[in-house]
Amino acid sequence: MTRKAFFAGQKSPCPLQGVRKKKPAAKAFFKDVELAVLDGVYEPREDSYVLAESVVIPSRAKVLDMGTGSGIQAVNAALAGAREVWAVDVNPKALENARLNFERLKLKTKLVTLESELFEEIPEDETFEVIVFNPPYLPSDELADLAVDGGAEGRLFLDEFIEEFRDYLAPGGNAYFVQSDLNDAEKTQEKLRKLGVKFEVV
Repeated sequence: MTRKAFFAGQKSPCPLQGVRKKKPAAKAFFKDVELAVLDGVYEPREDSYVLAESVVIPSRAKVLDMGTGSGIQAVNAALAGAREVWAVDVNPKALENARLNFERLKLKTKLVTLESELFEEIPEDETFEVIVFNPPYLPSDELADLAVDGGAEGRLFLDEFIEEFRDYLAPGGNAYFVQSDLNDAEKTQEKLRKLGVKFEVV
């Protein structure tokens, strides 16, 4: 069955102003639920909501939320009826945050949290019906904040994700990720074509 990639376009200027400034624990509201956002964790912004609204979660799907942050995409998948959600992040505080929100919302979906830089620590035999990723896409000379800094062209993590996600996508599965016009949408489309990946902008 065909695997497919969808990416949600994020027009700039995007809401990244002040994002480097650390904020105290906060709250975010999504689909009539309140999410806790711990200090040191990426707070859901417009790109987070655009992605969540674009994702289609089949009933009983196994979902990978790559770069979970506060856990908003994991929560979205659980609310949509996923049977199992993996929340993956390089930041241990983000994993704590995702667990906290699942507990506070009393979600029944099985949650697996894993500290990993992209797919590095995910077992090779694991596959998912849906993979969701809001990559760091801010062009930056230094990776001072891994939640937003995407390297010189803003593509450091996105390019690696594009190269690897198919190995973890179940037959007939779909991947969804945010594409900013800050980091060259045309280059993303070119890479997907070269890899033979069918894709759609949503």
